[in-house]
Amino acid sequence: MSTDPPLEGTCKLRPGPIGDPVDSVAAEYTALADEYGPRNVLVLKRHPAGLERITTELSDVAATTGSPRSPRVESVPEHASKVVEEFDPTLDRLEYEERIELISLVIDGTSRDVPAYIERASTHESFVRDVGQLLLEATRQGIRLDALESGSESPHDCLAFLYAINDRFHEEIASRGYVERADVIPRAVEVLQADVDGLRTRVTDSVDAVLAVEFEEYRRLDRRYLAALSEDADLVCLGERHASVERTRVETGRIEDAVGDGLEIETLEETTADDGSSGTGRKDGSPDRTAHEELTRFLATGESPAGRSGRAKRIRTRTERDQIRAVASEIRSLRERHDWRYDEFAVAVPRIERVPETRRSLREAGVPTATIGTPSLAEDPAVNELYAFVTVQCERARGGVETDRQDRRRDDDHDAALERLRARVDDFSPALLEACSGTGVSRSLARWILETDLKGRIAATEEWVDAREQYEGVRRLLEIARFVEETDLVGPDWRGLRRMLRRTIRYDAPYVHTVDARAPTGGVAVRPIENLKYDSREVVFVLDLIDEIYPGEQFLTQLFPTAWLRELSTYPAVTDLSPAAVDSTFAPPSGDDGVGTAFERYHAQRSRRRLALGSRAARSALYCCSYERGSGGLRRTHDESRYLTLIDSTPGLELEDVTTDATSSVRGATSAVETILEQPHGELERVLREASTGGEADLGETEALFCEIALVLEGDVDPDLAAAIRSQFEFAAGEVIRDE
Repeated sequence: MSTDPPLEGTCKLRPGPIGDPVDSVAAEYTALADEYGPRNVLVLKRHPAGLERITTELSDVAATTGSPRSPRVESVPEHASKVVEEFDPTLDRLEYEERIELISLVIDGTSRDVPAYIERASTHESFVRDVGQLLLEATRQGIRLDALESGSESPHDCLAFLYAINDRFHEEIASRGYVERADVIPRAVEVLQADVDGLRTRVTDSVDAVLAVEFEEYRRLDRRYLAALSEDADLVCLGERHASVERTRVETGRIEDAVGDGLEIETLEETTADDGSSGTGRKDGSPDRTAHEELTRFLATGESPAGRSGRAKRIRTRTERDQIRAVASEIRSLRERHDWRYDEFAVAVPRIERVPETRRSLREAGVPTATIGTPSLAEDPAVNELYAFVTVQCERARGGVETDRQDRRRDDDHDAALERLRARVDDFSPALLEACSGTGVSRSLARWILETDLKGRIAATEEWVDAREQYEGVRRLLEIARFVEETDLVGPDWRGLRRMLRRTIRYDAPYVHTVDARAPTGGVAVRPIENLKYDSREVVFVLDLIDEIYPGEQFLTQLFPTAWLRELSTYPAVTDLSPAAVDSTFAPPSGDDGVGTAFERYHAQRSRRRLALGSRAARSALYCCSYERGSGGLRRTHDESRYLTLIDSTPGLELEDVTTDATSSVRGATSAVETILEQPHGELERVLREASTGGEADLGETEALFCEIALVLEGDVDPDLAAAIRSQFEFAAGEVIRDE
């Protein structure tokens, strides 16, 4: 039986993710601020995404007392981190780079037998990231192996091994005075409930009321934290039905079923417009009811429109690259028609790993984008330059040339690093390397950055978004260098730094970094779709709406087969499911019942709900984008998401096809080059498609196009570009086979 402290207060639930949730937050905050004063009301949002927008809105609400607003708005992880720091100011938060080295140390020193499956899985490229995600989730939930083994269920051998590694890892970081980011909330719960040295009193002394925002996503430990924090305060929890994606990953059921009897549940009513449709009371001047509102409602609640209608636009393209080009073309067209700024557009991708690639593709198509977080280090030119510098210095410190295979490979790495430095730095020389070989690796790195004017070169050659990201990459590498000099995990020299950088760059994963909570400005926002939950844009483009992504097949991890996951009851996510659990947690739309196992249905519904949350962010227009999937040879099929198929077949809902010519307005040199390179193979596919359906292809059009390309090749063209274009004709003719 759970011994969690009860939550006491009021729980107000919006009926669904319809309309702008920030309006409801502002209304509840106004009432609390008028009663207790703005500085005595603590607003806690579960996730940091959307935090700045809420802060801005709450700062603008009109106070009946006439006093200025200065809202205290924080995310739960941010506030918990401050509590832990208040408890022990000497604790340091473990950075991801340091985490990699410590886990490697623990694994190398383990005396536990490695299960055969884990041994085989460790050869896969994604193994380290998959294990990292699993251990992070286990830490967030406070899962410990001894507690599992003393309970009624023993974990599978593979999970027992990984949980043992995690427990040993946390013993190691505790002995070194570190706390892991994922362990912040569990640690904060412990110290608040224990009230050591009156900690809870000190933390809550100025808090008379707590407004818990995004309450549908508060997990069990989050609710325990909230209970400890609000023990002597007025608690108002504000959530939405049919909107939980993260909590339902680890808990079944609806939020009102998980909070006990201490919270009084109140359902907020939707406002109604004059025409009888639901309204949202938007304060920004946009329509009360969006054209796609009923589509959002259908995705979120399964409720078909009765006497109402909803529509969105649909973009279908041949390839994933064409999808980005079509989106870029439509953004330019909408800007010209409506005079919208770039930051009034958002592009939603299915996962955070897709953000860097999508932003880069949009910029190459001539559309500026805004940054939202930390990019992959492997794709950062400045990071690669510094890694090359470290590699060369490592070889200089080694001295001599050996003849075995490993040392020959090192020499190859050294030569490649030298070439990179020569290409990046105009006045590169051995004397420059010598001048940057000072005492200590961190000082040497800082010297290189100064002597070569790395930051100045970044500012002069990169867009502000790329420059900001590369500055962040440089900062992270300098922090790693300082850590190398202070730790006993690796040697405080070039070899130790290179080893740590190699691991960090190889296993760097966007999901472990803090996502920038500040609202992007100056460009199109590219975000994971769930991060649009508290956002609002004129236009939202939802990318990759194909069935293998929405809902997809691997719902939780690539580490274990789905058939295994259904049997792993101690996995840190919902796995052991019944049909009743699916129905009690979600509201599957008609036509979507009984497809697949309960496990597959449950996590597919989470995917459907993510689409609803992303679509809600659009004020004026929603675009659903998909592309064809290769199925061998030149054959391609359009395997749209099953949820688009459901929308198509539901009376009252409409997807309006948008015809876009992605090449009609080629912007930027990269876009022009790509357009030319795609022509030979694209024309061959067009001719073959016509032939396969019994049609007649217009070869005169193809001949004219190829003549234009030939004329381009006769002009002043870079030889490498000319060779690349000719190779495309050879590929199309089947004369070249790529050797990979």
